[in-house]
Amino acid sequence: MAEQDINQLLQVRREKLSALQEAGKDPFQITKFDQTHHSDEVRALYEEHEAKLLAGRPAVNTDGMDEEAAKQAINDDYNERRAIMDADPIHVSIAGRMMFKRVMGKASFCNIQDLQNSIQVYVARDAIGEDTYADFKKSDIGDIYGVKGYAFRTKTGEISIHAEEMTLLSKSLQILPEKFHGLTDTDTRYRQRYVDLIMNKDSKDVFIKRSLMMREIRNFLANRDFMEVETPMLVENAGGAAARPFFTHYNALGEERKLRISLELYLKRLIVGGLERVFEIGRVFRNEGVDARHNPEFTLMELYQAYTDYEGMMELTESMFRYLAEKVVGSTKISYNGVEIDLGKPFERLTMTDAVKKYAGIDFDTVADDEAAKALAREKGIEFEDRHKKGDILNLFFEEFCEENLIQPTFIMDHPIEISPLTKKKPSDPTKVERFELFINGWEMCNAYSELNDPIDQRERFAAQDANAEAGDDEAEHTDEDFLNALEIGMPPTGGIGYGLDRLCMLLTDSAAIRDVLLFPTMKSLNPAKPQAAGADNGFFAPNEGIDFSNVKIEPLFEEQVDFDTFSKSDFRAVKVKACQAVPKSKKLLQFTLDDGTGTDRTILSGIHAFYEPEELVGKTLVAITNLPPRPMMGIESCGMLLSAVNNLKDSEDEELHLLMIDNHIPAGAKLY
Repeated sequence: MAEQDINQLLQVRREKLSALQEAGKDPFQITKFDQTHHSDEVRALYEEHEAKLLAGRPAVNTDGMDEEAAKQAINDDYNERRAIMDADPIHVSIAGRMMFKRVMGKASFCNIQDLQNSIQVYVARDAIGEDTYADFKKSDIGDIYGVKGYAFRTKTGEISIHAEEMTLLSKSLQILPEKFHGLTDTDTRYRQRYVDLIMNKDSKDVFIKRSLMMREIRNFLANRDFMEVETPMLVENAGGAAARPFFTHYNALGEERKLRISLELYLKRLIVGGLERVFEIGRVFRNEGVDARHNPEFTLMELYQAYTDYEGMMELTESMFRYLAEKVVGSTKISYNGVEIDLGKPFERLTMTDAVKKYAGIDFDTVADDEAAKALAREKGIEFEDRHKKGDILNLFFEEFCEENLIQPTFIMDHPIEISPLTKKKPSDPTKVERFELFINGWEMCNAYSELNDPIDQRERFAAQDANAEAGDDEAEHTDEDFLNALEIGMPPTGGIGYGLDRLCMLLTDSAAIRDVLLFPTMKSLNPAKPQAAGADNGFFAPNEGIDFSNVKIEPLFEEQVDFDTFSKSDFRAVKVKACQAVPKSKKLLQFTLDDGTGTDRTILSGIHAFYEPEELVGKTLVAITNLPPRPMMGIESCGMLLSAVNNLKDSEDEELHLLMIDNHIPAGAKLY
């Protein structure tokens, strides 16, 4: 629809509101409505009442009748049933948004959508009055109504409400998406979740199930005598996980603070204090990329139980996952993306070493030392850093070869000490720790330890983490002196575990991406203050006023060693982005699936993730060199190069990359000169 037409329709809605206000019928002055039932409750109540009043009444028999007689018999039977029901009506009062309206002279139909579902309403002029009916005829899709009336079943068998009162409770001044197609644009769905919840029942059901999941987690833990607590979000030392924090400034104290990346260290302080079973459900913040399973702020649950170990945490986890599946899904067998996952069977248990032996064919117990492990990594094409030790490389092998195979619930146990700075060593093998991760559908669902309670050992491990930070690891932990002091006071043997609840919700609701289970996921700002260039909707993009164009240059593709004749042989083509996703285990790379005009999808990887999120690039037209030899990157063949402009930031060594985006009218495969 043209923008001018939309503006006219919006203006009409405002004129209708003004007319209502001038007539003393301002809907925004109404403060409440007596809502007694929701749509599904009305249906259930009517069916129960109908079964009682019509008990024993046989179905109409039309055998041997011609078409006209059968039609009359069915009509008579309906009228008789209707008369019985109407003599003892069920009066209800519902409220919700009008999603459909059909006006037919003196009687009309509309659909009212509420929290549970939608229900048809029969609106007759004689029943609600001439003035109210006239106002109803002028109503718009999206208006919120209160309806009082009685339930009945139409001739087509649909349970409906015969309106006796209609009250406009709120006037909708915006236009909802067209009902048949709904709201399908994912970016708009995430940014305008309120519209998504109105238009997409499946989306609303996900968040109703999420709420149920959270309630049942609390019920499960309450039955095991856990106490729910709250700990600080603004912290001096963001510890308890390997992640890069967000920073903020505390004005009142004149000090820098971090947003927490974990709940662990404060909850352990409470175990020291004698609160033997504690848990917290809260937001944590990690300054990392966004992909299908990661959001920079997410909901974490951590719990700690004194006088148990990681075996006790395995039992608790297995029991809780079964319990939640039954409560939220209704069965211990769930389906994710068409694959059945059985939470009812005992969960498989594998050590990390045994998993790598099973799926990669390498026994790390026989690998002599760090250098031998690095040699194996080079042989298998696994990237590592100089500071990595044998245990780090074992973990890299696990991530590369094992995770994707762990579809059914599997506990991966006994991690190397190098990647577990807060975990007790195994008495039988001090190179490993008493830790497990639960994997389902190839995802890590939780992380658990026999918690380290030796303050001397903990100080040594913090020192190792400090050394990693100095070597350039921006996810390393730092020494926390107050936590060490708490351990010196004395912490009992303790089992602890952390669960990413957004990912668990994805699993239980069969949701493809973490943003589908977050009501308001993190999105890149649209920055409406910036002017948009004319024609932007057709693929032209406004200049970014934040760029200092005096420092802009086209990114050097081949430095100075390529002459013009060689450079001119590069095949520059317009390509359209069909799909884009973050490359697992990489903070920089995005994987593009491109239409290059050949009819075969082209894959190109680009280190652009620091500047763009995957979803904002889908549908864009970019420029690529398409005749370069394939280059393996992170185990994926990249077939070409996407072109960017590089911006050298003024008074800084930092650079910004900007993908070259061109008019979307240019077809895929068009050659650029």
